[in-house]
Amino acid sequence: MASLTWDLTLAGLSVGGAAALTGIGLVVTHRATGVLNFAHGAVAMVCAYLLCRLTVDWDWPLVLAAPLTLLVVAPAIGVALERFVFRPLSVLGGDPAQTLVASIGVFVLLVGGAALLWGPGARSDAPTLVPADPWGQLAVTLVLAAGVGAVIRWTRFGRELRAVVDDRPLAVLSGVDADRVAAAGWAFGSFTAGLTGVLLAPYVRLDPYGMPLLVMEVVAVAVAARMRSLPVAVVVALGIGIAQSQLTRLHPEGRLEPLVQAVGANLFVVALLVAALVLPGTGHRDVLPRTATARVATPPGAWIVAVVLFLLPLGFAGSDLHTSVQVPALGVVLLSLVVVTGRGGQISLGQAAYAGLGALFTALLSAGRFPGLPELPELAALLVAVLLVAPLGLLTGWPAIRRHGLALALATFAVGVGVSRFVFAQPYATSGLALGRPAGFEGDRAYYVLELALLAVALPAAHALRRGRTGRALAAMRDHEAGASAAGVRVPALKLTAFVAGAALAALGGGMLGMGVRAFDPAAYDPVRGLLWFAAIVVLGADSVLGALLAAALLVGLDAGTRGGVAAAVIGVLAVLVGRFPGGSYEAVRRAAGRLRPRRKPALTPLGARAAQRLRTPIRDAPTPRPTATTGAAGTAGTAGTAGTPSRPDPARLRADGRPPVARPVPPPAPDETGVPRASDAPGPSTPGRATPPDPPPPVPGGRDAADHDGGDTAVARPGARDRVPAAAPSRPRAARAAVGRPVLRARALRVAYGGFTVLDGVDLEVPPGRITAVVGPNGAGKSTLFHCLAGTVRPASGRVAFGERDITRLPAHARTRLGIARTFQQLAVFPTLTVAENVRVGAEQGRAVDAGATERALRLLGLDGAVRALPAADLPTGTLRRVELARALAGGPRVLLLDEPAAGLDTGEVTALARLLRALAADGTALLVVEHDLDLVAGLADTVHVMAAGRVVVSGPAAHVLDGLGTVTGR
Repeated sequence: MASLTWDLTLAGLSVGGAAALTGIGLVVTHRATGVLNFAHGAVAMVCAYLLCRLTVDWDWPLVLAAPLTLLVVAPAIGVALERFVFRPLSVLGGDPAQTLVASIGVFVLLVGGAALLWGPGARSDAPTLVPADPWGQLAVTLVLAAGVGAVIRWTRFGRELRAVVDDRPLAVLSGVDADRVAAAGWAFGSFTAGLTGVLLAPYVRLDPYGMPLLVMEVVAVAVAARMRSLPVAVVVALGIGIAQSQLTRLHPEGRLEPLVQAVGANLFVVALLVAALVLPGTGHRDVLPRTATARVATPPGAWIVAVVLFLLPLGFAGSDLHTSVQVPALGVVLLSLVVVTGRGGQISLGQAAYAGLGALFTALLSAGRFPGLPELPELAALLVAVLLVAPLGLLTGWPAIRRHGLALALATFAVGVGVSRFVFAQPYATSGLALGRPAGFEGDRAYYVLELALLAVALPAAHALRRGRTGRALAAMRDHEAGASAAGVRVPALKLTAFVAGAALAALGGGMLGMGVRAFDPAAYDPVRGLLWFAAIVVLGADSVLGALLAAALLVGLDAGTRGGVAAAVIGVLAVLVGRFPGGSYEAVRRAAGRLRPRRKPALTPLGARAAQRLRTPIRDAPTPRPTATTGAAGTAGTAGTAGTPSRPDPARLRADGRPPVARPVPPPAPDETGVPRASDAPGPSTPGRATPPDPPPPVPGGRDAADHDGGDTAVARPGARDRVPAAAPSRPRAARAAVGRPVLRARALRVAYGGFTVLDGVDLEVPPGRITAVVGPNGAGKSTLFHCLAGTVRPASGRVAFGERDITRLPAHARTRLGIARTFQQLAVFPTLTVAENVRVGAEQGRAVDAGATERALRLLGLDGAVRALPAADLPTGTLRRVELARALAGGPRVLLLDEPAAGLDTGEVTALARLLRALAADGTALLVVEHDLDLVAGLADTVHVMAAGRVVVSGPAAHVLDGLGTVTGR
């Protein structure tokens, strides 16, 4: 018994040593570049194939082939990836979403290229670099880990590496060559990948698909090490390897035997599931921000072409038609990725698992082998399978509630690998299964017609998620999750909905694929397929159902020849070019078309062109002073500038084609009888430079009494406010009457600590209705943390947040928005793929007071009701986007408005207009909290000012008294 235990331990050390090499390479690459290299296993496979080709096929001596492979080719692959794939992404800003896609693209490209060069079959003649005795592999692993640790800790390069990891821009400013550090990290990571491949090749299946997936299964080692600690990675790898070997001794009887055997053979997969679903994420780089680009319009006539192409196979015969049968089915599977990734913005690398479950459940149901259900006809079995698989979307949807980016990618990948290993690869679930076609659709042509009918049902269902209230909420969540939650979108429920709908569509497409080939083939739903499908749908249009159909046609058509791997190679090339064309393949095509389009010669002579340019130059006047406590505020809430600052065209007054009009001097809007300039007096978007007929100021959106506003009074009508309050600065008694009965937002004894550092220490705060409360203080004082506690994005360790008599300390942000607590962000939180009007409509649909007219009133109030309303929010000026964000918050009818640095990025005229609007809102009874660094703005706005320092409120009182005291201290 002792001898068996020792032998199994030695075998486990051998496996764990190879896994530790993988962990070391992934950790070093991530520490140097911030990239979780999904292509690590593919590089290992390429190096193993190359060594096998050199030594076995070309008779090179191992003593020459191994150094060439490991010391030259493998590092060269890493350097090439850094230089040509990932450095362009870093130059463009290092968008982690594009980096992830590029990493998966390299994986797919290498797998497809290997299949093209060496064929899809497995080889068993790989040379042995280190003997089977585990001590050799273990010694290599420990020496490598110790050497890397010493370099990182005690050398100049190690200090530079740590600096780049902590803050790359700051390291560059300090003189560190970040590109050199990244190249070295990639070279070393590729070296360890190659070493892992050549060590594993003699003992595992060497093929283009098996080895890359096997290496990626041990990514749990790096995740358990938090992508930082080499000792932890080595210890975890060795421990899992030994435990997996020892589990082979267990041979239970009964129903548990297949499960125990599966766990014993796939303990690294279990560890991957635990690491991805239970352990914390992989660090601050988890969040994947979306690229701020507008939605790409479908080319004219594209749908007609697509319909014609999908009808053409009805005229095919023989093998051509048999191959075409796979296209509509795969199109339905890819539509599931459009729903999850394109619409919902969630990373999903495990859709192949849901497609496989759909095919498996369909086969079991039609054969009468599904527990608790009778034998069903094939078509009924397919529909029931869809209903059974859809709730399983919670396997990936539930982790998505708390995880983002790389952590979510790992979770979905782990689920896909787990289903593949513990369900599809087990004989007890798949042995003896046959899958037929529905009665009356046995022939290829008849079945293709059935597939087109099912596709015709799936397409509108996926397309509907782009329209209406749900479509706008999904787009908001995809573009800016925190902003969507602040607008009232139920983000957790919406994520679950997206994953459940995606699982249902994937199951439908998977069942159709199985019926098409008349069998359940586990290899057709391998996790590598999931990576290929994800890369294809991203590079060909994640937000386009037409892109899903194009991707399906390419994937099936390119691999229809005698050699597989063509589709993977093509998709891989497109994915690695994402750094060159961040907007995707459509952007690349548009650029190429623009370069090929002949340029029209200028109609004017050079002298005439210069004269025209001078005529377009705006007239510059002296700037208008910023509002202060003594000078007051001028301007209007509906304009981006005043007569004092006409040198910059109003962002709201844009032409229909999105280009700014010629800037002209803009007269100040005429005040009404209360002295407040009317927003409708500002030059409108359709007639720049001319004033429109004066209209009364509109009521604030969301008010139930809005219909009672007759325009004869310059009031701001609010829900529950029966008295109309003048928009001009009113007397405080009038404002107090408007605020009667409104709840007060209170914070009591709030305490927040991060890593032992106290950020808030017993903070008390009250935000009364009809008043403007300001919080000021130096950076690091705790202002933003206090703001987040009130908004619901940070939960305090102790203390209480109350809204009226209700304790809302544990309520999430979207629930507080629906109670009437709206907020804006210091960093703009708009939804770039939605238009200005759609941005505001999200707030109106998800806020406290759902009002059909709230959107239009908010647009008019903020001067966004002209041509700018139809423009995408991407690429609009900061001043316009600030107004869009504020309009979205007001459209929900808030009772409390929290403003985080509302004047950031605004010019003088825009700040003046903002001050006017905020005073009018407070006069109507709205409770306002402003966190602001601009003390002049605070002096002109706030009724009460709280000064924070070191996590405490140190001074509170009337604005004039507190700010005069601060001015005395600072010598202002």
